[in-house]
Amino acid sequence: MNEQWLVGVDLGGTTTKLAFLNTYGEIQHKWEIPTDTSNKGSQIVTNIAKAIDKKLEELDHEKTKLKGIGMGAPGPVDMNKGIIYTAVNLGWEDNYPLKDRLEVETGLPAVIDNDANVAALGEMWKGAGNGAKDLIAVTLGTGVGGGVIANGDIVHGTKGAAGEIGHITVIPEGGAPCNCGKTGCLETVASATGVVRLALNELSSTDTPSNLRDLLEQGNDISAKDVFDQAREGDAVARKVVDQLATYLGLATANLANALNPEKIVIGGGVSKAGDILLSSVTEKFKKFAFGPVATSTNLSIATLGNDAGVIGSAWLVKTKLK
Repeated sequence: MNEQWLVGVDLGGTTTKLAFLNTYGEIQHKWEIPTDTSNKGSQIVTNIAKAIDKKLEELDHEKTKLKGIGMGAPGPVDMNKGIIYTAVNLGWEDNYPLKDRLEVETGLPAVIDNDANVAALGEMWKGAGNGAKDLIAVTLGTGVGGGVIANGDIVHGTKGAAGEIGHITVIPEGGAPCNCGKTGCLETVASATGVVRLALNELSSTDTPSNLRDLLEQGNDISAKDVFDQAREGDAVARKVVDQLATYLGLATANLANALNPEKIVIGGGVSKAGDILLSSVTEKFKKFAFGPVATSTNLSIATLGNDAGVIGSAWLVKTKLK
């Protein structure tokens, strides 16, 4: 038989990304479908199964070509039980039996994990992790997520909620409310909306001239990208905001690293597209807060896989967990 493919699925609240990969982690075919969350998400898994069958038919392959299916899902997951505890954005009831549903609908052996965790595995396998077995991935997007890998395996914790880096408290008193119910979480200052919040707070507390202020006075909204763009141009307010962000993120990652001593910390998500101005600032703060051996042994880098991290990490689950 020719080499089998691995199926990787990155399940999102709006779009589901799918891919067929070979056992070396190379994407052979990838596509996406809308995520139908109507009727409590009753058609989500069925639609994924139909999409796989349709793609196989287009490629003139039998299902025996596929070794199994791996999925990253948005919520805390119990890999052993194959359930997702909560998935508010999908409409599923608590303790949804995702693994069983996938296996019934697709006819393939399945393995599931949290979406941020599988993105971390993807970066470890084929991305900026470069094979490091001890790695922390931080995703800075509309929220802040992450995954912790120790000796090549994801750390899950008792309820599958390990790696919730976005909910590390970085402002103990007077911080902004977070969707999790706490205040002062890293997510409130390091997500895309968090960066904007820092900028608006800074603009309201100073009269320092700034192109960001000019944008607001012209009736425009400002974005995280605007903040980084202006910081590169030397805008004093924008540079202070980037320094604040770097302080919070450097503090959080340093404390994680002091406990876990990872080889690499990989920063991904939309905010990471800021590139070196973000990485260099966070690295400086990280080295300030990390103690000696950790500060010198941990390398920080920007994620390289982009939107492919989830499907590649899901395929890694198939490769390593399904024998």
